[in-house]
Amino acid sequence: MPARLACPKCSEPWPADPMELAALAACPGCAKVARVLAFPALFRETAPVVAPLDQVLSEGEASCFYHPAKRATVPCGACGRFLCALCDVKLGDRNLCPGCVETGRTKGKLTELEPARTLWDSAALTLALLPLILCGYLTVLTAPATLVVAWMGRKKPSSIITRGRWRLWTAVILAVLQIAAWITLAVLFFTGAFD
Repeated sequence: MPARLACPKCSEPWPADPMELAALAACPGCAKVARVLAFPALFRETAPVVAPLDQVLSEGEASCFYHPAKRATVPCGACGRFLCALCDVKLGDRNLCPGCVETGRTKGKLTELEPARTLWDSAALTLALLPLILCGYLTVLTAPATLVVAWMGRKKPSSIITRGRWRLWTAVILAVLQIAAWITLAVLFFTGAFD
């Protein structure tokens, strides 16, 4: 049987098929005027959900520690609990349960997990731009430091979210321009151009 929509104010069911109510209509219970628009999927008959055969638990088979109605596919490599495919966390060549992953993360025993990542490109760009904005004299120190940070982060992974390397290249270009400006200023100073 298709689902029936109810009035948002009084929960009284709408009298007609909501697909026909493209115009404004009044609720028969509270007289609230509303426009009812429904997706066709609301009226589609739903089929019963059947679990795949590899997940149905038969008698004599091991069940998942976290989902007793599901068939276990692998034991946890740390604690030995049986896990279904949903609970199995593959970490390197090991299969772990969510509890062991969390314990390993908090104790720092899982070296495969990366809880934080240094964004070298953003650090280099900040190091190149911030002194320009705050105080130009600091660029004599931060421009070479920007090049060092950019060099250190050139082959490191940036963010988990894929993004371009434009930050790194922008920082390098700004640092080179700052160094060139300081060299030009020093040459002009020592040649007596400011006298």
